[in-house]
Amino acid sequence: MLALGLMSGTSLDGIDAALVETDGETVARLGASLTVPYTPERRDALRSVLGGVGDVAAVERDVTLFHAEVVKRLLAEAGVAASEVDLIGFHGHTILHRPDQRRTWQIGDGAMLAQATGIAVVNDFRSDDVAAGGQGAPLVPVFHRAVAAGLDAPLAVLNLGGVGNVTWIGADGELLAFDTGPGNALIDDWVFAHTGRPMDEGGRLAATGRIHTHRIAAFLEHDYFSRVPPKSLDRDDFATFAAQLVAGLSAADGAATLAAFTAAAVSAATRHFPKAAGRWLVCGGGRHNPVVMTALTTHLGIPVEPVEAVGWDGDAMEAQAFAFLAVRSWRGLALTFPGTTGCKTPLSGGRHHRA
Repeated sequence: MLALGLMSGTSLDGIDAALVETDGETVARLGASLTVPYTPERRDALRSVLGGVGDVAAVERDVTLFHAEVVKRLLAEAGVAASEVDLIGFHGHTILHRPDQRRTWQIGDGAMLAQATGIAVVNDFRSDDVAAGGQGAPLVPVFHRAVAAGLDAPLAVLNLGGVGNVTWIGADGELLAFDTGPGNALIDDWVFAHTGRPMDEGGRLAATGRIHTHRIAAFLEHDYFSRVPPKSLDRDDFATFAAQLVAGLSAADGAATLAAFTAAAVSAATRHFPKAAGRWLVCGGGRHNPVVMTALTTHLGIPVEPVEAVGWDGDAMEAQAFAFLAVRSWRGLALTFPGTTGCKTPLSGGRHHRA
């Protein structure tokens, strides 16, 4: 099937879209992709409903119609007709994730998107897993395993979006996955508050700052890091705690310290691996921050590489994953597993909307 995946990540930077040819088990071809940034106004609107407050319905409608525009733009750039696309995998935007309360909420109207694009849509990928007692995240591990076929294992694939998550793939295809801790969200919020810029582009601010290592040690005392996975986080779970840790620091020192926090959290995650990963591949926006990448190499003790080192597109991987997951959902294949979300048995999921 030819599927189109859409991802609006916790970093609030924009929408990723990608085409994938797949049967939901193997990947035949990774096609065209693009990223369309959110305007500051749309980003502010999304921020206003985080936690499930505010005018959610209005924001959901606007974001859904913007996704439809992104679909049409990708198809036009790729020279693909809508009639050639079998499915859209529509993640939507997470505004609330509380699996301990069996609640997760991704805004995005699947029926509206199907009508606007003329293409069948799969959305609401997480709810079934959360309702069954799983964490509902991360969902990308089964895609990581599919595209990593042929690479030496054990292998770790680290996604640094707003939250960090890692997929450990064993030599026999065994999967372990969980959220490592903060990804870019804390850095982005700090930089926005102190400079008005949405991110520390190129790590330039952090590169001029001093890392307050004693604060990192305090950060690692948080009980999340010792908790046995599977486990997952909401974008802002560490916001209050981290604010205390960087209180009073200069803009540069805060950015440098938060970048080091991210890497230290990833290093802490390795205590849960069945066997050390011989290679680390990094996708998501965090791989563009050289300060974070250097910190990861320091904390992990081995070089880390962007996923482009093996021919993948690190900006498109989550969108590609939801194209892949849409086909799995359509076929009734499992999206989540005991080793990825803590569900008791492998589970499918998603809601289907015909055009």
